[in-house]
Parts: sequence; C-alpha cells; structure tokens
Amino acid sequence: MRYTGSTWKRSRRLGFSTLETGKELNGHTIKGHNPRSYGPGQHGVDRKKKPSEYGKQLIEKQKLRQMYDVNERQFRRLFMIALKSKEVTGYAFMKLLESRLDNLVYRMGFARTRRGARQLVNHGHVTVNGKKIDIPSYLCSVNDVIAIREKDKDLKVVQESLDSVVNNCAYVEVNKETKSGKFLREPERKELPADINEAQIVEYYNRKL
Repeated sequence: MRYTGSTWKRSRRLGFSTLETGKELNGHTIKGHNPRSYGPGQHGVDRKKKPSEYGKQLIEKQKLRQMYDVNERQFRRLFMIALKSKEVTGYAFMKLLESRLDNLVYRMGFARTRRGARQLVNHGHVTVNGKKIDIPSYLCSVNDVIAIREKDKDLKVVQESLDSVVNNCAYVEVNKETKSGKFLREPERKELPADINEAQIVEYYNRKL
C-alpha cells in the first residue's frame, strides 16, 4: 500500500529526507510547519533507541521505498528483477528505481515531487518516444525521449516546476523550451543517494526468500 500522508512526518519518522532536499529535517519552515529532528507524535523523542539488525534493514528499505514513493508490491517486484541480474543486486535495484517513468519525469524537472510526476503520467500528459504512456512504473531504457504531450505543454504546473529547477542530474538531458528530455545513461552509484545502505535492503529481502 502506498503512503498518502504527510511527507514531512514520514521523513521525520525515518530521519531521512525522502524529498532529497533536507527541508523536512533542517528546520526549514513552510506554511506553519516546524520540522524537528525526532519522529512525529508525543513519543517521537523516545524513538531514538538503537534498532536491532533487522530493524536497521527495515528502516533502509522504508527510506528507499518511500523516497521513490512506490508501494511494497512494486518495490519487491523490482528487487526480484535486480536479484536475477548479473550486477551487484543493490546497485542494480537502485538503477531500476531510477529508470521508472515517474522518477525520470521528476528528475527532468517536469514535476517538483515524484508524487506530482506520477500524477502527470497517470493523467496522460507524458510521452515516451512519442507514444503516450500513462503507467508511472513503466521502465525506461537509455536513450528514451520523455516529453510533455504536445497539447499539454502549456500546463502551468509543469512550467512552474521547470522554472524552479537549478540543475538537472547528469544522466538526463532536458530542453525546457520543448519540454522534452532524454535518458542519457544509467546513473553511477555516486550520483544516487549516499545515505542509503542498499546492502541492508538486500539482506532484508534475503531473509524473506
């Protein structure tokens, strides 16, 4: 089941910025929010007890799953694909998550969050190689061209998002004028979140197999 509650509370509970901005944790305030370094709720301060090894693995899994904003079924499916690859499982898993269409729409700056990117895809505003794709979990390939559909290029939410982007990640290319981009290459591990321990996630699922 996909989480639909407050992103700020989710990040504080995990002690990890699922938005990759750090705003939920660094004291930045938005619309009355006052993020704290401890978990939400009256017992949040008491949640700093050292977790078990299994608990650490579960936390790492939740950090990655909630960062990409996917449900458990989809997350596990991608892990099983990564497990069958010839690459290091954890890294292969993260690359698969990065190749999801909703993630690439977000990486290209067409949406400010992955949740917003998923909505753009769901509503049919996105094309891949000229064909409308409305499946957020669609796995893109290197050299795929991702664009906002021709009749939707004037969407205010897309333009506002593009205007707010300072730098795109190095493995995508974006043309803000045509509102299109290209998945140039697979990301290197150093370009993915450093504070994710993917080995712990592999161990978590190995326990389940």
